[in-house]
Amino acid sequence: MSQVRTSFLNMSWLMVSQIITSICAFIWTILIARYLGVNDYGILGFAISITGIFAITVDMGISTHIVRKISINQNIASKYLGNAIPLKSFFSLITFFILLLILIFLKFDELTIIVTLLFTIEMFFKSMAGLFNGSFQAVEEGKYQAIGNIILNIILLIFILISIFCNFGLIGIALAYLFSNFIVMIYLYIKIKTNVTIPEYELDKDFCIKLTKVSLPFAFYTLFHTIYYSIDITMLTILVGEYASGLYNASYKLINVLTLFYTIYTAVIFPVMSKFYKNNESLLNITFEKSMKYLLAITVPIAVVTSIYAKDLILLVYGSQYILASSVLSILIWTVCLLFINGAASILLNASYKEVAVTKIYAIAAIFNVIANLILIPMYQANGAAVATVLSDILIFILAFYVLRKTGYAPRKSLLKDLFKIILGSIILGLVLYFLNLSLFVGLIIGVIIYLIALLLLKIIDDDDMYIIKEILGKN
Repeated sequence: MSQVRTSFLNMSWLMVSQIITSICAFIWTILIARYLGVNDYGILGFAISITGIFAITVDMGISTHIVRKISINQNIASKYLGNAIPLKSFFSLITFFILLLILIFLKFDELTIIVTLLFTIEMFFKSMAGLFNGSFQAVEEGKYQAIGNIILNIILLIFILISIFCNFGLIGIALAYLFSNFIVMIYLYIKIKTNVTIPEYELDKDFCIKLTKVSLPFAFYTLFHTIYYSIDITMLTILVGEYASGLYNASYKLINVLTLFYTIYTAVIFPVMSKFYKNNESLLNITFEKSMKYLLAITVPIAVVTSIYAKDLILLVYGSQYILASSVLSILIWTVCLLFINGAASILLNASYKEVAVTKIYAIAAIFNVIANLILIPMYQANGAAVATVLSDILIFILAFYVLRKTGYAPRKSLLKDLFKIILGSIILGLVLYFLNLSLFVGLIIGVIIYLIALLLLKIIDDDDMYIIKEILGKN
């Protein structure tokens, strides 16, 4: 089977799981936000945000390093997993006590501390699941990750419904997340043993030290990446309170439904790019350029439509108590486009062993993001945090493509022409919807038709795209 068809099948599995995930996430986002109210929803957002930042101290970049290593040599999977599992367990225990001390030192209330610690335990289960999913990605068995995602989100939705029906409150919601991730971690571990390898459990001191050292660039990259994406909710809570972070979290959850599709792209493309770097650099560059084209062709029009209908979307999903979140959503949606562009560039650099450069880029962006939040949040609250995130993404875009240019992976002129056509088609879409002033659902239907016609007239699909389509269909 060709690499294109293999990647497409893996992506198909993950796409199906992501559609189910998005539907479930959309439902529980509405239910939780309406059930908890703005303040408790702000606490939930804070707990998820701060544990997301500390997730790096559990993983230490090990999962990403293992994906790259196993994708090149699958025979080493047993030894790597056998050392990584106990090593990450040790890191998790340390992280739990560090977070506990920080929460006590900052004098958070009892409810916030309990909820955050529950999400810290959930973070450990999620991190282990990430390690197992990385192994599936490396051997291109994406269906097991997809099935795990489906199980996770269906069980989580059921547990959330039970928590709301029984009125277990915010702690019940946190426990729903914890138990769901525990169940899926067990499922993935069973599938690892039966379909990839049986881990050879040991705690080889020298191997673990070496594994941690070589994984550190990925760890710092993930840390800085998480900081600039998650620190805003944490800073909002500390600087202006739970209400502002609740509004921001409401918008962020909607954005999150879209950015979840980015995980599909990452899961499929990273091991493929790692192979191409070793075997065929011309295919590596083509994979990157086509990824950019297809991702932007989807995300740019979504951003345009969301900006126009932000208020309608917030009212539909959350109700009038969250109406102030509409301005946040109209700003924050543009991070989706930039996330996919920057993500494609980062994956290319990581696959080609330029992870140190990526780490430096995200370190600069994280520092910039913190400073921007300190300036903008006191003045503009949730809107200020959204602007800080967009500005940080723009900075990453500039730095990433500067590095790509220096390393010989700069996009060709043909890609720039395609991007111009995508932007032009999206502008046409936005102008038509703005002046027609249609209702949300009618606008969405008309918008899809207008955008597809615009792409056809602009001839966005070229011969290479047709070849890829035929390859997927098995007709080459």
